[in-house]
Amino acid sequence: MRRLNAGIFLLVLFAAFLHAFWNAIVKGAADKAVMLGFIALGHVVPGIVLIAISDPVTAATIPYIIASTVIHWAYYILLNTAYRVGDLSVVYPIARGLAPILIALGAQFWVGETLPLAAWIGILAVSAGIMILAAQRKAAPMPVVGYLAAIGVAISIASYSLVDGVGVRLSGSTLGYIGWLFTAEALVVAFVFGTRWQRVRVLPAKTLMLGLFGGMISGTAYGLVLIAKAQAPLGIVSALRETSVIFAALIGVLWFHEGPKPARIVAAIVVGCGIVVIAGTKGS
Repeated sequence: MRRLNAGIFLLVLFAAFLHAFWNAIVKGAADKAVMLGFIALGHVVPGIVLIAISDPVTAATIPYIIASTVIHWAYYILLNTAYRVGDLSVVYPIARGLAPILIALGAQFWVGETLPLAAWIGILAVSAGIMILAAQRKAAPMPVVGYLAAIGVAISIASYSLVDGVGVRLSGSTLGYIGWLFTAEALVVAFVFGTRWQRVRVLPAKTLMLGLFGGMISGTAYGLVLIAKAQAPLGIVSALRETSVIFAALIGVLWFHEGPKPARIVAAIVVGCGIVVIAGTKGS
């Protein structure tokens, strides 16, 4: 029986902050596609180290690593599209806020992990917060493709969260699974840099270092979540991770000066309350 304890709670909360922070780095980049390439490169380096120092994973894990890599590829493409046309504090809550209900449903039907009524009430609160953000008339205009991309990001998040949640439990080596998952992103790096090499060459050293730093933060955030998923219910961990919505909304307001401030902060609080209700429940 997997349960959520205080240690896992704090671990995922820290990962949530890190996740919002690296998304802000991508949003603030002039060339978001190249920045995502450096984010992926920041995963590959520690991934190789983890493989070297960890126990080998089981053969049953290989299909999950392949599936997760393909899904992450789609995630990067959709994330790049969403951030090119929309505000961080609108795109991010839609993408991250829709994910918990998709993951909870997937975990219930695929893994057999059920959530109590209180958890579903929390999920409805999350959805309400998303609607507050998405329905703002004073927010910077975002074309339909931005909303579709944000929803696509949510679907890809739910997909790789379920795949990795099952894969890491079958791996026999949590750190080894994380290592192979991160190393596989070398394919993303090769594609981004291979098709945009001239743009990579002219980037200043400060931007390159920022991208690698963002990758390290991103990798740490997801690695911590995978460790938590090996010990606690997938739906609960994934929902708790979405406290990153609060951090992202505040970063969007304070860093990028996105508005309107009161509505976005209220929406983030509503989403956060829903997540706290979800996280406070017990899954099976």
